[in-house]
Amino acid sequence: YVKQETKLSIYFFLNFIGFLVGFLVSWKAALFFSTYIFGIWFYSHKLKRYPLTGLISATLLTILPFFVTFVYFRNFSKIIFVHAFFLFLVIMVRELVKDLERIKGDFAQNYQTIAVKYGEHFTKILITILVVLTLNPIYFLLKYPEIGGMKYYFYATIIILGLFLILLWFSKNKRNYILLHLILKFLILAGVFSLALIDYSVIIDRILLK
Repeated sequence: YVKQETKLSIYFFLNFIGFLVGFLVSWKAALFFSTYIFGIWFYSHKLKRYPLTGLISATLLTILPFFVTFVYFRNFSKIIFVHAFFLFLVIMVRELVKDLERIKGDFAQNYQTIAVKYGEHFTKILITILVVLTLNPIYFLLKYPEIGGMKYYFYATIIILGLFLILLWFSKNKRNYILLHLILKFLILAGVFSLALIDYSVIIDRILLK
């Protein structure tokens, strides 16, 4: 157990460091991180208690720093938006799995998450729909030559998400949901590292042609 005062001290310290690092980049970055920090606080104290609002806001807060980085450097290519949509769906699935994982705690604290309000069966149906929807951005991303070797990540993702769905419908307790959560964490982390496989020569050629 960690004391509330200790958690708050670390929380404010890390946020302050984040603000300073952002300020070293530019005042716009510092302003963004200040707003982002407030958004995290607002989510944890208010939005988290409501099913749909909590789910969407948690997903947006997770993906926002990734997306804003590309906007800051004025990279508005279609592949970035499609990739952001793919991440949005995967992270939303992760948030729903987290709700299933901590359903008893959320129920005790009166957090009206989707799992608490609509039940595990409905949540699993919603997760299944979102996983199927991820095939759409994957299909379009595989058509871009810029992704280079990252295409193997997306092929693996299709297989992993298929196995994920099978495990999901057989999951009945917290331990099962923790395993599913770890699978999604691995998928997101692998996606970050697979960015190194992108064919940057194609991107540079396109920039030069502009």
